[in-house]
Amino acid sequence: MNFKSLVTLIVIFGIVGVVNADIANFDDLALSPDSYWNGSDETGDFTSGSAVFNNNYDSTSDSWDGWAYSNKSDTTTAGYTNQYSAITGLAQSGSNYGIAYIGWTEPPSITLSNEGVVEGIYVTNTTYAALDMLQGSGFSKKFGGDDGSDEDWFKLTITGKDVSEVITGTVDFYLADYRFENNEYDYIVDSWEYVDLGSLGVVKMLEFSLSSSDVGKYGMNTPAYFAMDTVIPEPATIVMFCLGGLLFRRERKSKC
Repeated sequence: MNFKSLVTLIVIFGIVGVVNADIANFDDLALSPDSYWNGSDETGDFTSGSAVFNNNYDSTSDSWDGWAYSNKSDTTTAGYTNQYSAITGLAQSGSNYGIAYIGWTEPPSITLSNEGVVEGIYVTNTTYAALDMLQGSGFSKKFGGDDGSDEDWFKLTITGKDVSEVITGTVDFYLADYRFENNEYDYIVDSWEYVDLGSLGVVKMLEFSLSSSDVGKYGMNTPAYFAMDTVIPEPATIVMFCLGGLLFRRERKSKC
């Protein structure tokens, strides 16, 4: 193997390593054990991997929306005081994961450093939302009602936008669904589930929204939270172009 071929292979394998890395997985963010970050230091948006996550914190009311990150593991405590725990009790990979809350400012979003195709993400419910749907509370109903026949649902919608903020598509994922004719199929998501986002195409930003069958006078009653981990890029199609170019050059050389 000559020097040029060796260099080409090194470049290709370097590309493979880069593109196979997660876009973001929150484990590059420092957290003490059993803790969370919600923007209370007022640093605002934060970066994990090659993506920026929006965060809005209001010090006057000690409230936030957008994204927080956490490694808390409480799967049993119901209510608002446990808003930073995923119902799984652990991250999908590593130690940390993201918590999204749809509040009163702007929706949770992820902005990529460069436009690209996001293959998918892992999502689940927070303990707060899951137990509210399972048991009901003073603010939201028990999904299914007393006899399990109410056709309740809790839906996450992911919207892709390109660099010009033109919508490229949407993907829906049900975090809870009680609309089945057979109630045995009703579910509230309590594990990390993969959501395929390839249909959104090339995006610069992902925006997230939640909707629910449980709506009252002031909007949605279901706690507007979900947990997310491991944003995965599309496999390295660029590597195939590199390999194709290498083979093309070798073929031309052999014909000379």
